[in-house]
Amino acid sequence: MFKLPSIFSDHMILQREKPLTIFGTGTPGKSVTVSIAPLHLTAEEIVPPDGNWRITFPPIQAGTDCTLTVQSDHETITFSDVAFGEVWLAGGQSNMELFLSQAKNGAKELKVCADSNVRCYQVPRNTFIDEQYHQDMAAARWQTASPETSGTWSAVAYFAAKELAEQTSVPVGIIGCNYGGSSVSCWMPEKDLAVHQAGHPYLEDYRKATEKKTNEEMIAAYDAYVIYHTAWEKMAAACYQENPQTPWEEIIRRCGENRWPGPMGIKSPYRPAGMYHTMLKTIVPYTLRGVFYYQGENDDHRPDTYATLLSVMIARWRQDFEDDSLPFLLVQLPMYTLADMEEKEQWSKLREAQLKVFRTVKNTGLAVILDCGEYGNIHPTDKQPVGHRLALLARRLVYGAEHLAAFAPLYRSAFVQGSEMTVCFDYADDGLEWHGEPEGFELAGTDGVWHPAKAVIRNHSILLTSKAVKKPVAGRYAWVNYGPVTLFGKNGIPASPFRTAEQIMPLTAE
Repeated sequence: MFKLPSIFSDHMILQREKPLTIFGTGTPGKSVTVSIAPLHLTAEEIVPPDGNWRITFPPIQAGTDCTLTVQSDHETITFSDVAFGEVWLAGGQSNMELFLSQAKNGAKELKVCADSNVRCYQVPRNTFIDEQYHQDMAAARWQTASPETSGTWSAVAYFAAKELAEQTSVPVGIIGCNYGGSSVSCWMPEKDLAVHQAGHPYLEDYRKATEKKTNEEMIAAYDAYVIYHTAWEKMAAACYQENPQTPWEEIIRRCGENRWPGPMGIKSPYRPAGMYHTMLKTIVPYTLRGVFYYQGENDDHRPDTYATLLSVMIARWRQDFEDDSLPFLLVQLPMYTLADMEEKEQWSKLREAQLKVFRTVKNTGLAVILDCGEYGNIHPTDKQPVGHRLALLARRLVYGAEHLAAFAPLYRSAFVQGSEMTVCFDYADDGLEWHGEPEGFELAGTDGVWHPAKAVIRNHSILLTSKAVKKPVAGRYAWVNYGPVTLFGKNGIPASPFRTAEQIMPLTAE
C-alpha cells in the first residue's frame, strides 16, 4: 500500500516557479506515477528500499483548477481543486497561533474572507504519538477560506497572505505549524541542541525532570495535570468574565495554583525537539516560498543564547526543506509586561537577539512591531499591522519590490562629540519622525548609570543629550520590557530598540 502525507489533499496549494517535490511512502520496488492535469505533466519513480519515494517536477507557473493523480500497484489517489501559487509556513508560538476569530476585526474579516484567495493547512497540534495522534494527522486537510473554516486560522498569517494574494494575483497558501507556549528548543532535533552549547540547558532541564521516571509514570502525571488545568482554566475564565482586570494574585487565591505548563516528560508538548518530530517533520520537504516566524516569548529566561538557537533552527529547517536560501521573515517581540513582572531586560535582550539574527543570517527579514503590544496582555489582538509588515517584507525581499519602504529604522552606529551622541540608522533614507513626544532615550557615562536623554531628529539621525551625562559613552532606546514607542520611520514602522556598544570612541578632529 502506498500513501502521501495529509498535506497533500484536495484544495492544496503547490508552490509555483520552483522545483516541485511530491513525496510519500510505498512498497519497495513498485513504481509510482504522478500526473498533473490539465498540464499534461507526468513523472514516474521506483520506490526505493526504505519505502520513501519522491518525484520532482520542474517549475510550474501559477494556475488553478488542476488535478493531481498518484498511482501505484493498481491503487490511485486523486486530488482535485489543486492550485499553483505561493506557499508560506506560519511558525512559532501563541501569537502566531492566535485565531482570526480572536483577533481585532477578525469577525469582520471572516465575513469577507471567502474572496481572499487564501487557503490553509494546519498541522495538528498533537505532539504525543498514540492512536489519537495518527487519527488527527490522517484527518488534516487543506481548507479554502470561508466564515466556517477560517476562524481557527492564524490571524497574522492570514492577514499577510491576503495582502500577498492581492499583490501577486495568485492563490496564497498558509501552512500553520505553531504551538502556544513553545520554546525555540521544541522546533529542532536533539542532535542540534546537543552540538551547540546554547542547547545544553534545555536538554539538562529535561534530563533532571525525567530521571528515574518510567514512561508510564510520566504519562500518568501529565494526564492528571491536564484534568487539573482544564478545570483551573474554566474557573479563571469565569473570574475574568466577572472582572477583566482581576489581579493575578486574586486569580490564584480563588482558583488555586496555576500549574502550567505541567510536568515535563514524554507527553509534555514542551519537551525539547518534541514539536520538531511530531509536527514539522510531517510536512517535510513540502515545497515552500518562505517562512513567517513569530516566537521567543517562552525563551525569555535565556535571552542571551536565543540568537544562537534561532540561527541553528533556521539552518535546520532550510536543510529539511532542501532550500538553503529559504526566506525567513521574523517578527520582533512587541512591548509587554505585567504589573508584577520584574524588569530584567529579558524582552529587550530577546528583541536584540532577533535583530542580530536578521543582521547575520542571510535571506531573513525583521518585522518590527514594538507599537503593537498591550499592557498586561502577552497576546495582543491587533494582528493586522503584524501581517501587513510581514507582507511588506515579503514583497521587498522575495517578490522584487526593491523600492518599497518595508524596513524599520535599525540602529547602525553612534559617535560622540563633546556631550552629544549622534545615533545613525539603516533604512532611514526617507527620514525619521516622532509619534508623540520623544521618550525612551537614555545616556550613560563612564559610571554606567543611565539617565533620561533629550532626543532631536537631525536629518536621518538622532542627537542625544543629557544634563546629567557630560561625557556619554553609551546610549539606548526603548530598552525596557514595556514602555513608550515614539521613534518611527516615515513609512510608519517603529524603530527597533537598541543599545550602543558599551564604549564609543569620541570623534576627534584631524
